[in-house]
Amino acid sequence: MRWALVKAAVAGTTMVALAFLIPLGLMVQQTARDRAFTAAERQAGALGPALAITTDQEAIDRAVASTDAGGQGRMAVHLPVPAGPAVLPGPSAGAGPGGPTIGVARADDAEVVTAGVQGRSFTVAVPGGYALLQPVAVDAGRTAVVEVFVAESDLTRGVATAWLVLSAVALGLVAISVLVADRMGTRIVASARRLAAAARALGAGDLAVRVPLDGRQAADSPEELREAAHAFNTMADRVVQLLAAERELAADLSHRLRTPLTVLRLNAASLGDGDAADATRHAVAQLEREVDQIIRSARRDPEDAPAVAVGCDAAEVIRERVGFWSALAEDEGRRWQLAGAERAVPVPVQRGDLAAAVDALLGNVFRHTAVGTAFSVDVLATDTSVIVLVGDAGPGFNDPAAALRRGEGDGGEGSTGLGLDIVRKLAEATGGDLALGRSAVLGGAEIRLRLRTRPDGAPVRGGRRRSRGVLFPR
Repeated sequence: MRWALVKAAVAGTTMVALAFLIPLGLMVQQTARDRAFTAAERQAGALGPALAITTDQEAIDRAVASTDAGGQGRMAVHLPVPAGPAVLPGPSAGAGPGGPTIGVARADDAEVVTAGVQGRSFTVAVPGGYALLQPVAVDAGRTAVVEVFVAESDLTRGVATAWLVLSAVALGLVAISVLVADRMGTRIVASARRLAAAARALGAGDLAVRVPLDGRQAADSPEELREAAHAFNTMADRVVQLLAAERELAADLSHRLRTPLTVLRLNAASLGDGDAADATRHAVAQLEREVDQIIRSARRDPEDAPAVAVGCDAAEVIRERVGFWSALAEDEGRRWQLAGAERAVPVPVQRGDLAAAVDALLGNVFRHTAVGTAFSVDVLATDTSVIVLVGDAGPGFNDPAAALRRGEGDGGEGSTGLGLDIVRKLAEATGGDLALGRSAVLGGAEIRLRLRTRPDGAPVRGGRRRSRGVLFPR
């Protein structure tokens, strides 16, 4: 933007300078020419009184020598024919010069005679310049012609200097316009950069950033950028308000779940002993912990959030969550299989986030397949990624693309459409992805969750896993 303003200023100033300076230079040139011929006419007119008094050659020679042009050898006087009986009568006898010439003459005799006969002054081209021929009446019926030589250098005297001065003025104007445009561009660019830096800081999570609207920097900013800064500050305030309202809403909704959770906990306590009762109580306790965590997270300001160590053992989390869902699988007569989770598999995600993602995937199996449908969970580890495959023997996805869109639903009644979206965001946060397909072993749906463990590593080649044999009951 800064250089664009400078270029525009240079172009505009150059056009204006040329529009004024070129005609001015031509006028100076014409003025110099007129000045030279006016001086020649003045020199010729200076001999008028002498010629009116006498036509004596010696007297006229002294008069010519007394002038500047005569002293420089640029003046000549063409005297008329002396009066007397020798002059023959005729139409032009005694009307024009025809007598002796005093000084250095450059014009042709015919042109001198024409000037004397017509009685008017004019200029003729001669070698090295021009000759001004001016007739002067000597007495009745006789006319002398004064010739003044004007050199070519006299016609352009001072023109070159004038052009240099005008060019210097033009360059000065361009330089001044560049300086002014640069200062204006610097102010505009600085204001735009401050606004861009504030926008980047807000995008990075700094909710307290604002663009200053007071002070010298703000005063130097253009009106449009000040309005943009005001709009940015208003938007940032609105974002803070919306985030605060969202946290309050999440906390309030989570707090409202405490009453039904209390009822569930009391009912679970009355179930007695057994695996199903223990699993139910464990689920209620975990749900209560999740609700408490949501309330604490919603009430906490982002600036006050404690640092949490990122990373967990994916195999351990998956074994724990599959073990939790296995109790419900036994109650519903579902066969299940877990493979590849024997050794530690570190992933760059928090334990609670990965557990929520695995619960979402397994919950879809129980929610959207019939009772007794088998499922499997496979964990594959490579140098750059960890892949979790969750397959089932159900009908599969009618529209895999729609199932991945937030709010579209995972299929079936009661779906919120958020489960797979939560899993997808977890995968993309590590540089991985989430893909839906059909299980080559069970024939139903298969969900592939890929978590990148080394973002700078080579991408993992896709492919179907081989069958691991017959599913076995726990």
